[in-house]
Order: sequence, then C-alpha cells, then structure tokens
Amino acid sequence: MPKKILIIDDDPVIVKYLQAVFSDNGYATCCATSSMEGLDLVRREKPDLITLDIQMPGEWGPRFYRKLRQDKDLRDTPVIVISGIDGDHAVKDAIAFVKKPFDPEQLVGIVKNTIG
Repeated sequence: MPKKILIIDDDPVIVKYLQAVFSDNGYATCCATSSMEGLDLVRREKPDLITLDIQMPGEWGPRFYRKLRQDKDLRDTPVIVISGIDGDHAVKDAIAFVKKPFDPEQLVGIVKNTIG
C-alpha cells in the first residue's frame, strides 16, 4: 500500500504538478483547495504527510496548521510548507519550508526522508 500525501493548495496547476511528481515516485495523493476542505480530508484519508500552501482564499495555511495540531489524532502528521511567500515563521513546526518555484527532486528527497 503506497504512502499517501495530502496536497493543500488553491492553484490547480501546482496541485496537478505535485500529483504528478508524487505519483511518479510511488506515492498516492489526495487534494484539497482550501484549508477547510483539507481538515475534512485529513480526518477521512489519514495521510502520511501533508504539503501545505500558506496563501489561500478563505483560511490561510497557518490556521489550518493550528487546527491540525490541536487534534490529538492528527497532530503528528508531518507537514511540508510549499509557498511563494516567505512564511516559514507562520508554521513553526513544519518539517520543511519549500519556496515556489521548487525543485521536485529536492521535495521528493524531503518526503522520502520523512515517510520513506
């Protein structure tokens, strides 16, 4: 059973690209375009890892992250922040902060180091 990655990003181009990068490397993916949808999916899908965009309509990524960390069943899910803005301060415990545009090999390396 492949490890599952939840992609949370409101940009469909980025989502498609990340899906391709992860599936090419043997990971299953599920996607959310908002942090509200993301929280529902985390509870339903129980992903092994989450990639999170900071700037999204409605709720910003950091608010999603705080809600995730408040849920004892979900709080240990590793999060990689992928963003076009310098927002590493906004999500302090993220395992990595990857700036757009990113190097897919670097990203996959981080994922492999984190969840295998």
